[in-house]
This record gives sequence, structure tokens and C-alpha cells, in this order.
Amino acid sequence: MNRPSNELARGNTSKGVWPLLALNFFMADMQSGIGPFLGVFLLAHGWHSGLIGTVMTVGGIAGMLVLTPAGALIDASRHKKLFVVIPGICTVIASGLVLLSQNFWVVTLSQAATAISGGAIVPAVAGITLGIFHQAGFHRQNGHNQVYNHAGNLVGAGLSGLLGWAFGLTKVLWLAAAFGVLSIVSVLLIPSDAIDDDEARGLTRKKKEDKAEVSGFSVLLKNRTLLILAAALACFHLGNGAMLPLYGLAVVSTKQVNPSQFVAITIVVAQGVMMLVSLIATRVGEKHGYWLLLLMAFIALPIRGVVAAFVINRWGVYPVQILDGVGAGLQSVVVPALVARILHGSGRINVGQGAVMTVQGVGAALSPLIGGWIAQEIGYGPTFMILGSFALGSIALWLGFASTLRPACERRDFSRPHGSTTMLAAAE
Repeated sequence: MNRPSNELARGNTSKGVWPLLALNFFMADMQSGIGPFLGVFLLAHGWHSGLIGTVMTVGGIAGMLVLTPAGALIDASRHKKLFVVIPGICTVIASGLVLLSQNFWVVTLSQAATAISGGAIVPAVAGITLGIFHQAGFHRQNGHNQVYNHAGNLVGAGLSGLLGWAFGLTKVLWLAAAFGVLSIVSVLLIPSDAIDDDEARGLTRKKKEDKAEVSGFSVLLKNRTLLILAAALACFHLGNGAMLPLYGLAVVSTKQVNPSQFVAITIVVAQGVMMLVSLIATRVGEKHGYWLLLLMAFIALPIRGVVAAFVINRWGVYPVQILDGVGAGLQSVVVPALVARILHGSGRINVGQGAVMTVQGVGAALSPLIGGWIAQEIGYGPTFMILGSFALGSIALWLGFASTLRPACERRDFSRPHGSTTMLAAAE
């Protein structure tokens, strides 16, 4: 729905804010499904780390392939809530598949379905948020969304650990399905007339009677800032993607801990830190911009790799996952807001979100494959060092292209309509 003024959209934000926050809370567990518990679940059924990593990679690639097309569909669609409803249904089905069989192809299909649904829902929620709060309010609301998202992960992980300990890991799958249903209910409670579809895709008009023009898809390839950001994120996730599941396997293999409880602790610690970091990043980003925040996020991974390599025990989970919380918490707030800022005025914000997620998804998808087989050949300790070192590429890109990146990352005032399209031109 296209409305003639920002004032009307702002008047409807109060109607959509609580269902939106509830959606971010429940979709956290829906996105990952059994998530990090999958490795432990399959290990208990006789699988080895190499094959577990392969299944995770196949699922990651499937999710990666739909991100950019999903973003394009979300930009064009006038029914953005469907892109949450359909993934919710897919999550329920995917959880049922793993319950039915631990056959390689069944598990692979389940993980592909979960990854596809999780990939589509992220740009959808970003688009809905932008459509309700517009560019001027997107950074702050996205920060609040991430706090609730991390809180959902924390609660979901805690419940998963409790259910897994008391009733077995199969109950974790039932929980993921329940969160999928609650996500569907939450998004349906958001009033459709609260979402401005032009604002949701980043179209701008100097006057309300002006016709907004959509840029071609080539804007993504021509935008140097966007390409550097995507490449830096790809390097980071190439190392980060396998760190948590492999660390869980490494400690569980020492037989010092209960598997489901330990995996739950790894998630709870990280998500608790992410909640705090998301709040800090929201405030700091509004005042000082994003460049330093992302640099800090990249630096956290090499340190985490070193710590993980030398502290493979039940106590190592705390420093390892605190560092994960710092890196992921900063990125969860900064990256969507930075992409929205870079592409503001293009009408391609959601396809841009999907494209950046696709590129970083390449790294995340390859990470379990690389990490799983390396760990099987040379052990967990050296593998964590290798995985952590991939983020050095991110740091090199961020420092090497600082002169290009800093202007895009600086604090901007989008409350004035006449300055709203300058970022896109400056970034090309």
C-alpha cells in the first residue's frame, strides 16, 4: 500500500511495533530449527564430523541461493507478510522430516528447507521494518528487533537444552515447529496498512506527488561500497560459520558435559552478550557511525579462534561465546542498517540485503565443509586457529578501503527528504 505522507506511516507504527518485536523473538528459533543441536543429534546417531559438515554446507548453499531472488520478490511484492508465513510453514515441515528419519538425504532436505525459510525471512522482516519506520527510524528499530531476536535465541536455546536433557533431542524439533507457528501468528497481527511498500524497498520522493523510480539490478554491481562490505563479510563467515558447531563437537567428544545442555549453554552465553551488544551498537551507531563497530566485529573472530584452540573444555564456552556475541551482535545491527543506507533511493534495498547475505552465505556455507574435514584430519585445536585466521581478510579489506567505507558509515540524518538520495550516488 502506498500512502501520500510519512506522517500517516508514523501514525501507524504503534500498531505494528509489538507484533514486529514478537515476530523477531519467535523467528529466532524458527530460523535455525535444531540449529547447533543438529551436530550433536547426528553424532548420537553414528555420524562423523565430515559428513555432518557436508549436510550443513548443503543446507547453507540452498539457503544462499534463494536470498537474492527472495529480496527481489520482497521489493516487488505488496504482500510482504507472506514471506514470513511461508517460511514458517516450511520450518514446521522441516522439523517433521528429521523426526521421521536420520537418513542422509532426508536430513539434507530438512536442512535445505530450514535454510531456505530462514534466508527468506530476514530480508522480509527488514523490509517490513523499513516500510513501517522509514529510513529515519530504521536503524533504531532494527536495533530493537535484534535485541528481541537474540532474546528469542536465548530463550529457545535454554528451552531446547532443558527439553533435550529431560526428554531427548527430538523435543528440540518440536520446539522449533512451535516457534514457527508463533512467528506466523505474530506477523499476521501486523496491520497491512502500517507498511509503506515504497519506503520498504527504499524508494524516495522529494514531494508526495513525485513518481519514484526504481534503479536497475546493476546498481548492486556498480556500488563499490556494497561490494567491499559483502567481501569482508564473506571472509568473516568463512571462519565463523563452523566455529560454534565444531566447538560443541570438540567439547562433547571429551565426555565432560551433557551434549544438549552444553550446546544450549553455548547459545545462551552468546545470545545474552548479543542482546547487550545490540543495544550498545544501536546507540553508538546513531552517534558515531558504523565503521569502527564493524572493524571490532571482525577483530573478535581471530581472538576467538585462538581461545577456542587452547581451551577445549566446559569452561572455555564462556570466553569463546562471549567473543561470538560481540562479533555477531555488532553485525546484526550494523549490516542491515548500512545496506539500507547505501542503497537508499534505489528501490532495491531488499534485493541488496539478500545479495549481501548471499555473498556472506557463501562463506558460511563453505565453513562447515572446510572446518569439518580439517578437524577430522588434524584435530579441533588447529582447525579453530585456521578458521579464526580467515577474518584477517575482513580486517585487511576494512582497513585497506577505509577511505571508501568511512563516508558511507558516517552518521546521517534521513529526516530531511531532500538529502535522502545522496548516499547511493556517493557510494557508486
